[in-house]
Amino acid sequence: MNSRFEAVEKAFAHKPVKVEPPARLVSKYYGSMIFDRPAMRKYLPPETRKMIYDAIDEGVVINKDAAEYVADGMKQWALDMGATHYTHWFHPLTGGAAEKHDSFTTPVKHGESIETFTGAVLAQQEPDASSFPNGGLRNTFEARGYTAWDPSSPAFIMGDTLYIPTVFISYTGEALDYKTPLLKSITAISSAATEVAKLFDDSVSHVTSYLGWEQEYFLVDKELYELRPDLLMTERTLLGHTSAKNQQLDDHYFGAIPARVLAYVQDLEFEAYKLGIPIKTRHNEVAPNQFELAPMYEEMNRAVDHNLLVMTLMRKLADRHGFKLLLHEKPFKGVNGSGKHCNWSLGTDTGINLFSPGKTDEENLRFMTFTVVTLMAVYKHNALLKATVSSASNAYRLGANEAPPAIISSFLGTQVTGAFEELLKSKDMVKMKSKSGYKIGIPQIPELLLDNTDRNRTSPFAFTGNRFEFRAVGSSANCASSMAVLNAVVAYELREFKAAVEKLMASGMQKEQAILSTVKDYYSRCKDVCFDGNGYSEEWKKEAARRGLDCETSVPLIYDNFLTESTKKVLSETGVMSSVELEARTEVYWEIYCKKVEIEARIISDLTQNHIIPTATKYQSVLLDTVYRMKAVFDGSKFEKLSSNQVDVIEDISYHISEARDLCYRIDEECDRLDKEGDMRQRAIDYHDVIVPMMDGIRKHADDLEMIVDDEMWPLPKYRELLFIR
Repeated sequence: MNSRFEAVEKAFAHKPVKVEPPARLVSKYYGSMIFDRPAMRKYLPPETRKMIYDAIDEGVVINKDAAEYVADGMKQWALDMGATHYTHWFHPLTGGAAEKHDSFTTPVKHGESIETFTGAVLAQQEPDASSFPNGGLRNTFEARGYTAWDPSSPAFIMGDTLYIPTVFISYTGEALDYKTPLLKSITAISSAATEVAKLFDDSVSHVTSYLGWEQEYFLVDKELYELRPDLLMTERTLLGHTSAKNQQLDDHYFGAIPARVLAYVQDLEFEAYKLGIPIKTRHNEVAPNQFELAPMYEEMNRAVDHNLLVMTLMRKLADRHGFKLLLHEKPFKGVNGSGKHCNWSLGTDTGINLFSPGKTDEENLRFMTFTVVTLMAVYKHNALLKATVSSASNAYRLGANEAPPAIISSFLGTQVTGAFEELLKSKDMVKMKSKSGYKIGIPQIPELLLDNTDRNRTSPFAFTGNRFEFRAVGSSANCASSMAVLNAVVAYELREFKAAVEKLMASGMQKEQAILSTVKDYYSRCKDVCFDGNGYSEEWKKEAARRGLDCETSVPLIYDNFLTESTKKVLSETGVMSSVELEARTEVYWEIYCKKVEIEARIISDLTQNHIIPTATKYQSVLLDTVYRMKAVFDGSKFEKLSSNQVDVIEDISYHISEARDLCYRIDEECDRLDKEGDMRQRAIDYHDVIVPMMDGIRKHADDLEMIVDDEMWPLPKYRELLFIR
């Protein structure tokens, strides 16, 4: 029997795995595995707790003596919870999370041991980790790398191990991770936004950046996954003809969650709640076998940590339920890809969302100020923001099947756009109609409705009522990369805005009028980034280019935007990343792009030569044997007439085999050649320009053969089997 059919039978035979939480009420076990404030109150003295609270809330540095008390209390808590090991948990430039476990146990004399954990070990470790990508920041012979404790994100326990969130830096202090720039960007935008917020309310002393991520993902049956070498090694189907039925009917979207998937998600939520991750939403997405989960908003650093934790949990728990998780942005051709929509907002310590229209004149002026500054940042740095979401995998998603296009623009909705447009052309008091919003008395500011925007699924950076949703981020990405840059460019523009207002005030203009004048000036300069129409249309691509927006689609060339003078100026002046770090990071991105495309190229070549061509040849032999047998039965014109269909199929098979094999030989030769290319940027460009089109060619021939060869002979699970969970 064909192993594919056996795998399908096993997959369809799966039953939901029931997992019972220890208590029905989530509140009974929520946060039970994190060293949060309730745990600190039990295990730490009051003065130490206060120092940690100050470190979390105000960035105060914890001294060595306090670190010893924290380490002792954290160790006792971990041991009481059953932990035997600890690890510094960090976010290397691979995009995932990294950990090296050490035992609490330390041998002492007479064959005995004790459990030790010191403040020095808590605060810093040297895991080496020299094999992680670093872009030339660490030579092999001086490859020290250090992890340093991040007290603003709580330690937690998974399994038998205490996890301590940390940054990862080089011996000379450069960031080797995603968390370090993120933390610096959080500080930068808090400082800049606080100064602008004080123009409206002098009592504001701190602004927090918030993130609410929405994680899309695919699940496939484990048995079918294991018969697909492409899924095993890339999480993407490099071959496969589209299924006759996929997402055309939209019947999967928001439908009843399949029983097995629901059991998986319940298990996932149970584990997430124990780690204090506030998962709120679960639902079917548009594509078959595609789903989404999303938490409540959180402070950005904690939200990023929680997203990486959830991705780790998703992978671990999928196996228990007979699934394999796919976080690739485009695992299946012809259906929706997966994103990680990042909902970004700013809030003051006085309880104000800076992107919410208000009930007073001043509140609405503040809303327009922070909105227009964000638009200016997106307008001036749209190419840089695109670089933060670009990757070998996300390139397949952007601009396809409801994903936003590879042109960064912002959707505001008719109400907010109309408000800015009216502000731009108004000179005197505008008389407004009062509906469900608020009439305001400041000259030139129009009415803002509370429900002031609609969704636009084709907008990469959409305003959605009280926040901006950066929809272009890929599902497998560490969202810290995009959020750090977004924070940095907005922080820079907030500084510029404050300076412009102060300059007008110094010339004698009243503060209110100075803010109004600057808002008008900013909108007039950045309005070209606003687009509320169809982002898929060819007309928009031409219009975007006319407006000066970046329309490049080659990922290696998009990465050049990390190295522009503008990028270096903004990121260095905000303290987020130095020029050296940017250059190293860009080198890493080119290297990762090359490696991912090379892996895919060699796999598609192997699959075609080892699976597709032999199977097609075998079927061709069956047809040839049939033709020979027919010739023995029928003579002359009758034979030619009756055998013509089989002969045509034989010729088609021969053509596709010949073309596919030729492309496989060429792609292997090109990969060997590119391995010797010393310039990483040029190598990445060649992989994009030369190798990717060859892969597309091989796929075309392989997929055509799939539709010709007898179904019972085809060795790889097909889309119609992979995409529909039973």
